[in-house]
Amino acid sequence: MALKMLLVDDEPLARSRLRTLLADCAAPAAEVAGEAGNAAQAMEQLRRQAFDAVLLDIHMPGADGLALAGVLRGMPEAPAVVFVTAHAEHAVTAFDLEAVDYLTKPVRLERLQLALQKVERAVQGKRGGAETVQDVLVIQDRGRTERVPVVEVLYFKAELKYITVRTAAKSYILDGSLSDLEERHGSQFLRVHRNALVARRAVRALEKHFDAEEGEGWAVRLSGIDESLA
Repeated sequence: MALKMLLVDDEPLARSRLRTLLADCAAPAAEVAGEAGNAAQAMEQLRRQAFDAVLLDIHMPGADGLALAGVLRGMPEAPAVVFVTAHAEHAVTAFDLEAVDYLTKPVRLERLQLALQKVERAVQGKRGGAETVQDVLVIQDRGRTERVPVVEVLYFKAELKYITVRTAAKSYILDGSLSDLEERHGSQFLRVHRNALVARRAVRALEKHFDAEEGEGWAVRLSGIDESLA
């Protein structure tokens, strides 16, 4: 069954591009069930019908997307929120508002499809159809078996064939895949890079970053450790 989407953007061309991209999404599929050019129109749509998710711009006339997301957060049957914006600097605020994902324009089909998968997991979780989140990781470390509470993990980072599991106290090596960890703990962690998941609660800042291989980009700084992640 296709996800029901509400597009909220003051630029008709931006909404048109999203409609085109959503029509090409298949796993899961999505249908545009409503559109709005500002927060007031969006609330009118939300009063009329239920949506699985809102694709939400930030800079709009009147109340901006962040303000609207704050209102949606308090709704009993709140739709998942995916921000779609040209401005990367609002990412930390967006995740404080419990956004499912944060896309920067121009949006690529593959990135939008990944966001829809996160929406689908969030919807299934609300309906009670998702697996119970596992609260403890069982890690083999130098002949010992360690039980590491997921709530203590700051990030997972894929390196060669293993995953580095980082807490504020130490690092562990886990045999597994980043995709499996995202599937099981996606409500608590956010994919910031193809090789990294970070704990939503630990995101402290987003800053400019230069990498010798990837060039200029952004890095996430986390509470509890000095290192940053691209």
